[in-house]
Amino acid sequence: MKSKSVIICFLCAVLCALSAQAQELLNYPLDTVNGEEVYRYEVERSIGLYRISVNFGVPQGDIIRLNPQLSERGLHYGETIIIPTGRPVIIESAPVVVSETVTETVVTYEPAPVQEPAPAQEEAVAEQETVSIETAAVVTEEVTDDGLQVTEDSIQLTEDGRRIIELALLLPFESQQTKRSNNADRMLEFYQGALLALQSMQNDSTLFRLRVHDTERSERRINALCDSTELNHVKGVLGVVFPIQIERMAQWCETHQVPLLLPFSDDEPLAKRPHVLQFNSTDTQEADSLCRWLTERDSLIQCTLIDVREADMSESVRALLKQMKANNIPCAKLPLRDLMNDSAAYAMSTERENVILLHSDKYQHVRILLPHLIKLEEQGYRIRIISQYSWQKEDIALPQVYTSVFTAEADREAYDTMWESYFTNGHVSAAPRYDLLGYDLMRTLVAWLQGEQQTEGLQSDIRWEQVEEGGWQNASIKVIEN
Repeated sequence: MKSKSVIICFLCAVLCALSAQAQELLNYPLDTVNGEEVYRYEVERSIGLYRISVNFGVPQGDIIRLNPQLSERGLHYGETIIIPTGRPVIIESAPVVVSETVTETVVTYEPAPVQEPAPAQEEAVAEQETVSIETAAVVTEEVTDDGLQVTEDSIQLTEDGRRIIELALLLPFESQQTKRSNNADRMLEFYQGALLALQSMQNDSTLFRLRVHDTERSERRINALCDSTELNHVKGVLGVVFPIQIERMAQWCETHQVPLLLPFSDDEPLAKRPHVLQFNSTDTQEADSLCRWLTERDSLIQCTLIDVREADMSESVRALLKQMKANNIPCAKLPLRDLMNDSAAYAMSTERENVILLHSDKYQHVRILLPHLIKLEEQGYRIRIISQYSWQKEDIALPQVYTSVFTAEADREAYDTMWESYFTNGHVSAAPRYDLLGYDLMRTLVAWLQGEQQTEGLQSDIRWEQVEEGGWQNASIKVIEN
């Protein structure tokens, strides 16, 4: 009970740090000046002393006290000033090797004050030893039965021979932003789910060390990370997000023979990238799945394309039309003007279900067409549209068919109980849930390292298939009718 309570407190502390506005810019170099812990901060363009004081959560007077030149000439872009952290100087403690550990290395954030524990946990938390933690650019902490201890980064095996699996999570947490976006909150949820996955997998023979890096939307960040020694002992990487970051990270993983699991990318070229695993389905995969669905219903449907200019068609629609042609699936064309003039009945079947292929996978581009299709349905024609998974949040009064990688139907009761025991915040994301995505993909990455190419998740079942002479693509994609 004691170990679990310590883990709870530590995870809550980390998440408080990620959420707190005043702690969002605490990834600057630390130093000690006259016995006081300070940040060294390079002044950014178009920022004033007031904004700096708000961002760091310290009074302007304390900043001026440590930088007296500011009272005479003000701030200069590019200069380095020191800012008090408001914490006492922490004395480094001796490294300790421990067992039965969930280890986390947090890069960018530092723990905020621990939240008040629940009544049932108070006794165990009260017994926790108070220890010093080495504060640096990388803070390595381990949760054990003996309390919170510090370990050397180089240790890869515990004293009793248990393995340490070191992993990296690279996501845009927007720690440099003064105002966090909804996307940053989703990344936080992804992170929470990944932590729960590691907690669920720890056992008597294996412990995990997770390095968390805020990659922002910056190629520079990834270059600096790859050029450093931060990831030297990492066995697997979960992330990155943006295309400008993927190429360099993939090169690093190839050089170090480390798998890179991309959680959000699609249609990323996998040729000659044997260490890249892509979770999202490609346009070709979705087209293949839909073609199988259409073929199985060949005698029951009539497929019709709303005909527009070639330049206005999305890549996913082009891919589907190409696969339909290759599979000899007929598709009639209905001019857009006839649909908009409500004179499309001539192109509809009275005996079959009319499956309508729209020109775009962006809802805002096609929603103007839906009322006209609804009119046809009201006239007695059976209408179904080929839509997108993302459209399920829209109020579309028509039957749909779409593909999805989020189709697992596992029992989530145990997961929900674990979530509630560690975290107090509600879920920002709905469908898909980013915490479940983080949970499933972290477990998938560990399974891959153990030689397993198929995993059953809470939200996503994953089955890897290798692209010829290249990386691996998630082939677990299903067609959903509603």
